[in-house]
Amino acid sequence: MPMGIFRVCLVVITAIVNHPLLFPKENGTVPENAEEIIQKMKEREESLRLEQLRLEQEIADQEATQKALEKAAEVVEESKEEKVRWDMWTALSMVIFLLIELWRQDFQEGNWQDTGGEEDDMAVLGKAFKGVAFPDKAVLASFYEKRILGTTGDMARMREMVEGFADDLLEALRSVCNRDADMEVEDCMGVGSMYENWRVRKPFVCDLIVPFAPPEPYCFRSQTWCSGDCFPPDEQGYGTIKVCRADEDVTGCICDKTKLGEDMLCLLHSKANTTRPSSEMEDLLCFKNTQYLDADQVMKWFQIAVTKAWNRISHKYEFDLSFSLLDSPGALKIKFRSGKSIAFNLTPVVQYENSDVYFISHFPRRGLAADLPSSTHWFLTFAVYERRFIQLVSKTLPANACHVSCLQILSFLHGKQCSLTGPSGLTNYHLKTVMLHLLQARPSQDWAPEKLEARLQDLLKFLEKCLHEKKLYHFFIGNGKVPAELGFPIIFQRAEPLNLFRPFVLRRDVYRKTVDTFHEMLRNMSALINEYTVHIPLAHTNGIHKDSL
Repeated sequence: MPMGIFRVCLVVITAIVNHPLLFPKENGTVPENAEEIIQKMKEREESLRLEQLRLEQEIADQEATQKALEKAAEVVEESKEEKVRWDMWTALSMVIFLLIELWRQDFQEGNWQDTGGEEDDMAVLGKAFKGVAFPDKAVLASFYEKRILGTTGDMARMREMVEGFADDLLEALRSVCNRDADMEVEDCMGVGSMYENWRVRKPFVCDLIVPFAPPEPYCFRSQTWCSGDCFPPDEQGYGTIKVCRADEDVTGCICDKTKLGEDMLCLLHSKANTTRPSSEMEDLLCFKNTQYLDADQVMKWFQIAVTKAWNRISHKYEFDLSFSLLDSPGALKIKFRSGKSIAFNLTPVVQYENSDVYFISHFPRRGLAADLPSSTHWFLTFAVYERRFIQLVSKTLPANACHVSCLQILSFLHGKQCSLTGPSGLTNYHLKTVMLHLLQARPSQDWAPEKLEARLQDLLKFLEKCLHEKKLYHFFIGNGKVPAELGFPIIFQRAEPLNLFRPFVLRRDVYRKTVDTFHEMLRNMSALINEYTVHIPLAHTNGIHKDSL
């Protein structure tokens, strides 16, 4: 703009200077070509006037453009300010939403064991119970006496027979193994429903676990998902087992965590001590080129060892022994000459430190459990502590308490329904976990034998709630209320609760099938129970109802 003004001023000054009237006439005469000069001056003046108009138009255009740019800048600035305000409100809203969601999850997890602690939580039946005819006390008592109690005597005889044979088989296994090179096998332990006295459906299967340890001078060093190591969410509940020399302090020395440099040497761990041939580690049942125990290698070793042991003692028995499941290392079946058979599971496990928590190589009946991430990942089993907890709590309950009866009835109903409509994602372990939660949450007097009907309803309602929320937390992991008498490892009590229903979130088809099976079981409950119940006179049941009122 200043340049345009300067050009206008220059044209005006030039016009004034060149005007003829500004100069005096020296001789007082007019030149002959005066008219021609005047005409040229007029033309010159006209051109200058046009140039002035053009310059003024350019200046006006520049001013208009400048104003438009300034206005556009103001609009952009206002839009930026508005966008900043909008982004601020959006961010604030997201923060508030996340805080509410975190509070909701923390509140649910903080109260995950308080289900059933108050009567109001269990006072109203869920939607699945609407229109369901629930059996009364007399029908349940008759059903339990006829269908359940008749099978408990067979379990005791079978346990005694299987345990005696397993001890003999393991003793023979030790004799055929090389004590200097093979794994050392310890005594077996009975776990699961057969040893907790609540299994009802045949065929009865005893579950025995067999701890084993590496030969000297090696030892097992375990790592779990809650020990501070980095495990992704889908590997929670798993751990790894590293085979090390007993004199190798992997936790105290920093030579394997820090680069010491080429001119420095660790005096504790030289190359001769830390580097082991690949074949040696494979002999110790490790995964190829690693120090981590391989579950598949353990399965092969255990099956071969059991086969050798049976060949040594088979002449003493009048029956045959075979593996009944190819994907389970110790799923065995005894076949008598009469045609009868007895199945039991002899599963190798590794002890976690000095506790009764064990790493288990394979589950004979996995149900909803997802496949192992790799053969070096081992699932942890708390079966020994679960059995001890039931025994400990049973001492504080009234005589003939109904907690085991509730679990037996629920297990029978679910198994019967699955035989009619096909398998579902629910397993007996899920049902036992529900019972353990309520057993801890409710007072001891609530488990009196006459309250069987009410407690069975509580189990079903709690299970329905867990299915609806897709959340059933492991009883021991993250449970700070575990009795101190059990001596349970504190590291698992302080861990985050483990959701056993997490696979339902990932497998919606299995979840839909499981929910449908559960609802179908509720609708068929009376029919399933009446099928195994003797006829009870109506007057008798009415009298019971009046007494209960």
